[in-house]
Amino acid sequence: MPLFQQPARTPDEVARSRPLDIAPAEVADMDEATWYARVFRGDDVPQLTVRAVVMGSLLGFLLAFTNLYIGLKTGWGLGVAITACILSFTIWTALLKAGLARTPMSILENNCMQSTASAAGYATGSSMITATPALLMLTATPQNPGGTQLPWPVLAGWTLCLGVLGTALAIPMKRSLINRERLRFPSGVAAAVTLHSLYSHGASAMKKAWAMLAGALPAALMPVLMDLHLRAGPTGRQPLLPGESAVFNWLPMRGAVAQTGAPATAADFTMVLDHRLAMVAAGMITGLRVSVWLVVGGLGLVFFVAPAAVAAGAAHSPGSAWREVGVWVGAPMMVSSGLLWFALQWQTVARTVRGLFRRGTDDQNRARPGVEVPASWFITGTGVGGIGVALMGHMFFGIPWPMGLLAVALTFFLSLVAARATGETDINPAGAMGQLVQLTYGALIPQNATANLMSASITANAAVSAADLLNDLKSGYLLGAHPRRQYVAQFLGIFAGTAGTVGGYYLLVPDASVLVGSGATPAAFPAPAAQAWLTVARVFQDGFDNLHPMDRQAMLWGLSIGAVLAVAEVLLPRWKKWLPSATGLAFGMMLPFSNPLSFLIGAVAAEIWSRRSRATAEDYVVPVASGAIAGESLIGVAVATLNNFVLK
Repeated sequence: MPLFQQPARTPDEVARSRPLDIAPAEVADMDEATWYARVFRGDDVPQLTVRAVVMGSLLGFLLAFTNLYIGLKTGWGLGVAITACILSFTIWTALLKAGLARTPMSILENNCMQSTASAAGYATGSSMITATPALLMLTATPQNPGGTQLPWPVLAGWTLCLGVLGTALAIPMKRSLINRERLRFPSGVAAAVTLHSLYSHGASAMKKAWAMLAGALPAALMPVLMDLHLRAGPTGRQPLLPGESAVFNWLPMRGAVAQTGAPATAADFTMVLDHRLAMVAAGMITGLRVSVWLVVGGLGLVFFVAPAAVAAGAAHSPGSAWREVGVWVGAPMMVSSGLLWFALQWQTVARTVRGLFRRGTDDQNRARPGVEVPASWFITGTGVGGIGVALMGHMFFGIPWPMGLLAVALTFFLSLVAARATGETDINPAGAMGQLVQLTYGALIPQNATANLMSASITANAAVSAADLLNDLKSGYLLGAHPRRQYVAQFLGIFAGTAGTVGGYYLLVPDASVLVGSGATPAAFPAPAAQAWLTVARVFQDGFDNLHPMDRQAMLWGLSIGAVLAVAEVLLPRWKKWLPSATGLAFGMMLPFSNPLSFLIGAVAAEIWSRRSRATAEDYVVPVASGAIAGESLIGVAVATLNNFVLK
């Protein structure tokens, strides 16, 4: 087949490109034979066009900055497919009205666009919020407090190879998980429903676009006012307005400030109100349960762990306790919770293995030639990506050749399990997969923290890429898209994503000080996911006995709490919404308190909105929140660039 198709040019071609009258929910229940007969659009409808890939690459490049910004702030990655769909539809509608475009972009073109944007804005950035900043912090010493950054060609090549490997690994999973088993992949379904709604009710698309703009404008103003160093101050250049308010200093606190001996205030423990909006918007998307437990974890740190840590000498100050001691509670909690949850999902693992080796004559006959992605693409992509990461791991990170190839082999199996978990629950356990590899390599290659981190990033990043591709292929399946063409769109997005995430990382993180703070300056990007990875690597590098006694005790508490919560979620599924969230508690311990507080404010606002008007909340909460995140993130990247390289 030719790589790119021509877009619709005549009124008849435009009419043939309109969406089917079959709702995505109805398609979800069809078997593969029915799908081919009633839904598959074949090559009659333009899908993989140059304009779709260009639009997806541009949007994905920009959204890569937003995901990197939020990931370094909170440890979470947020899907970008729905945001890209709304933006693309709105932009192309405006181009049509301005006479700059001749025909509308079809629904399947926009589906390919969101695959490209999703690969660029989400699937290539996992390593940038986990292993890469953890490695930078690992190299920071008293003599070199800024640490040593990886050269950009190394980081770009590593990211590109991981993206190629992850997308290739998803190829043999597609027919098994989507066509035959018809797993839900809720995020993929949501993207398909969004696209179907945009093309069925064009007016609602413009309302959502205005909602995104309404969220973006005030949020974009905050970094300019509160972060950009525009005016001269007694201690250097300062922003125009403060970024936080010490509204909790009336609370009685334990302990004193070591440098002055004065009684500690709530602000000394990072218990302040952040004036920025991105974290509030993230809380609107994350929801009430996780946000509540984020705050509970933060309160536990502020009132119990941090004062004890300062008194015991395990933390240098109340404001640094979250990264010096809180991480020793939160990271083990995440590890034990994630790995035990994974172990308890033995049925998922068993189904994965059975599905991998199941081959049926009827299934083979129903697979039409030239439609599904061929096995040769899987072999080529896995070979190029796998050999690439093994070679770079050996050359730059000290990973022995056999261990690098073992990491690639483990990645295939673990990505398969992660993809199934994503399809069944919409939860991608990539973090647990990466930490499982960290534990494995901690035993195989002790005292090599660099190899520990980067071998684990192979699994985690590939698992994210594979599951993201399957979400997009699920969306395309519900709309009748051509799987092979959609795969090409996803693959092409890797290149824009590599440029966006690698470039954005160096702009936001010039050295380790923005991750750990410097003197009285707090960390601009706490990077809790990276802190968790760093904690595991340091245990194997330094040895358990070399840790501070309180750190060892904190680890045992974290491991125990995480295990209990994982078992409780599996044994009491009906009570899950009332059970503590291990993720929330762990990150609450590993973030400055202002971040969990902002999450809770956003989650409460979204809950109030939903209770007053569920219909409008379902339509506009995500667009408003996505707009706020995009607005602050994009301007925040520009502000950080000016501060780091111009306004020093």
